[in-house]
Amino acid sequence: MIARFAIPFFIIVAFVLLPLTLYGLSRWLLPRRYGQLAGILLAAADIVLAAYGMTAGFRPLVVRHIEFASTDLPAAFDGYRIVHFSDAHVGTLTGSRESLIPQLIDSINGQTPDMIVFTGDMQNIRPEELIPPMLHFRRLYAPDGVYAVLGNHDYATYQTGNEREKAQNCQLTQDIIRKMGFDLLLNEHRTIRLPKKQRHDSLASDSDSIVLGGMENWGTAQRMPRRGDVRQTLAGLSGRQPFTIMLQHDPTCWRQKILPECHAQLTLSGHTHGGQSSLLGWSPAALVYDEWQGLTMKKSRGLLVTTGAGSLIPFRLNQPREIVVITLKRKH
Repeated sequence: MIARFAIPFFIIVAFVLLPLTLYGLSRWLLPRRYGQLAGILLAAADIVLAAYGMTAGFRPLVVRHIEFASTDLPAAFDGYRIVHFSDAHVGTLTGSRESLIPQLIDSINGQTPDMIVFTGDMQNIRPEELIPPMLHFRRLYAPDGVYAVLGNHDYATYQTGNEREKAQNCQLTQDIIRKMGFDLLLNEHRTIRLPKKQRHDSLASDSDSIVLGGMENWGTAQRMPRRGDVRQTLAGLSGRQPFTIMLQHDPTCWRQKILPECHAQLTLSGHTHGGQSSLLGWSPAALVYDEWQGLTMKKSRGLLVTTGAGSLIPFRLNQPREIVVITLKRKH
């Protein structure tokens, strides 16, 4: 219900309730001489910022570059480039915002990555949203593949209907994401091996490979889908511990499940949208999440949270949409 009416709810709050509240508080807290003027100015500022965030503030797409160094990284992967993006929410990218989809695809391909990964929330509510932009996403290309996991919006969490209808919609979402060209990982992993011509030596071995694990959604919030299974995702790797990148939509899974249950050196997540606004480096997302943006390290293991390439509500204020280019480095 919340997701279905998120945009009109936001408009009512941002353009009506909050301006009236600011005006009323100013009249109440300040002397009569200044209260009315201050209230008018604060209410007007709120309306202007909300309007800006829903228009010009939502359009920019930034490219962030991050290096991740590890002693476990095979030498053959030193300098390996991964583009990570998340939270496309293509159901929001319609009408005047439709041009943001080819902008996103061109920006990703323009980084010439070795691999592309998407960490969930392709849709807002229903799988039909995915059909119009499907051909755009099929243009994504990386030599070692384009991979995806599901986010909480990619299940039937916010849909009406009986359980059978919801299950059918979930399957349809997965089918369309695959038709978009993604290798969709549902609690499973892939082994990435570099071609011989790209290796630093002429000998082929298991040390010239890394593992990409893709978990289904798992978060601490009970109302969210909790289908992620760390052990199932990395099944068959118990005898060895290769350099592993884990894809998981919800960053709260990192401390709760990934750190204690596996050796994955780097986890990539989204979900938080960076709060969609920030002021002097602080975001309201900090009230909800321990890790909500950027790279967090715990000893030699890292969690990278992107603020997302879209959002359910088309609003961004000093927190632009982004893609992240990760360069892997071997630490000596």
